[in-house]
Amino acid sequence: MTVQPHLTLDQLFQAAKDEPNLTTARRIQAVAMAQQLLTSVKIAQLLGEDARLIRDWVTRYNRRGIDALSHQRGAGRKPNLTPDKEQAFKDRIESGPTDDDQVSVLHGKDYQRILKQEFDTLHSLSGVYHLLRRLGSSWLMPRPQHEKADPQAQADLKKTL
Repeated sequence: MTVQPHLTLDQLFQAAKDEPNLTTARRIQAVAMAQQLLTSVKIAQLLGEDARLIRDWVTRYNRRGIDALSHQRGAGRKPNLTPDKEQAFKDRIESGPTDDDQVSVLHGKDYQRILKQEFDTLHSLSGVYHLLRRLGSSWLMPRPQHEKADPQAQADLKKTL
């Protein structure tokens, strides 16, 4: 592999040493090894990577220099809900179940139904739980107390048992 002389070998090793991101540091090390005339297969064995990946890193370095090796996270999948709808969903679940829900406590399937009916978006059950966690909510709640429950009658019952 041919490596463009953007930086000297010592500069590459120093950059790898100073790099706080371990993924980027590993890429810089691979380029430095390639500059030492090691093959991509040998570098891949030493770093525990794929030889094709090593060649890609060297190509990126050759085209744009050391900045091309920085680790950048992908944009990822776009969320199903806009930030406005997320806030509306959060407000809806924080207000608790409505009469239309026909339950006293909302569960995962109920949140899934609300998202489908009121916000026109489909989520798997695990996706619902992930959304709740991201919004700072929890699907685990203490057992509710019925509005007609009589604490005195409950205490009397406990005494008789």
